[in-house]
Amino acid sequence: MTNPTTTPVPIPGPRNIEWVGNARTGHLRLLDQTLLPNEVTYLECKDVQSVWDAIKRLSVRGAPAIGVAAAFGCVIGAQWDTFEESADHLATSRPTAVNLFWAIDRMKRVQPRTYDALLSEAKTIHAEDATMCQQIGEHALSFIQQLKPQASSVKPLSFLTHCNAGALATGGIGTATSPMYLAHQKGQPVRVFADETRPLLQGARLTAFELAASGIDVTLICDGMAGQVLREGKVDVVITGADRIAANGDAANKIGTYPLAVMAKHHGIPFLVAAPSSTFDMSTATGDAIPIEQRASEEITEGFGLRTAPPNVITYSPAFDVTPAELITAIITERGAIQPVNTERVQSVINHTSPKRTQ
Repeated sequence: MTNPTTTPVPIPGPRNIEWVGNARTGHLRLLDQTLLPNEVTYLECKDVQSVWDAIKRLSVRGAPAIGVAAAFGCVIGAQWDTFEESADHLATSRPTAVNLFWAIDRMKRVQPRTYDALLSEAKTIHAEDATMCQQIGEHALSFIQQLKPQASSVKPLSFLTHCNAGALATGGIGTATSPMYLAHQKGQPVRVFADETRPLLQGARLTAFELAASGIDVTLICDGMAGQVLREGKVDVVITGADRIAANGDAANKIGTYPLAVMAKHHGIPFLVAAPSSTFDMSTATGDAIPIEQRASEEITEGFGLRTAPPNVITYSPAFDVTPAELITAIITERGAIQPVNTERVQSVINHTSPKRTQ
């Protein structure tokens, strides 16, 4: 694959992650995504626990963004002379997103471990993610246009996506959303169907919010409507992000992704996963070994403060599901497309060993 040549697309909407000040006394500013789209409020994180809390409660979310936030959190740990303890504590915040552990591992390898060196590495991780988003978008758009050559300047290129793998989830223009932004920049008409994404509505609150703010034609649908939209032939390609990808290409993503892949397969619609190489966990052979985070029952029974279920009802609330490699048409990375999706092809494209999950 050649390197992308498109002029970088400006990151839409409010910045989700920003370091304020110098390495010794500065702090991390995070957009509180739990309040979107109604409020744009920032959290000023000046200690490690506040960063941990922001990751845990989804104020910052999306695998790449979690990794970037954790890297800056390690800088704050050094400010308090608790670098090792802080790094290990940050690793307990979310169990599924492998970028968290990847970023912390990079920060632990910084030598000499000065304030300036640590901040420089965290900023590098942030900048690299923005570049990877751009490269993923280039590769994804090229791949999709080869799959759907009939999409032209007249016929809109139609996507369906789930959760939020956009600018709000990364350091750049997103993973799954990156080809949408690039196509829009090139003048290619784009239409996006965004699943609302129960139970925390990341698709409704975040994806629809940022795409609409960028002038992209976005249609919000309930999760259960996706099958009908696919059946009606309204979608050219389904594309999602991922929080962890096993060595064989099985991909963990927000709960509700797996049934989308099944339906896409049934209707003969390409199903793509867009993710940077840092999302691959080469120490995990298959998706069966990916840890699945369990969320609080209140997210189902009384989401956003309104009770919608009987008191004391039993709930089961996995935050992620795993899409088997055989249902994935291709995984698009900053290094190119992985197709077919299998262990050999993943190894040839990624060609590195990811850090083992920190306990």
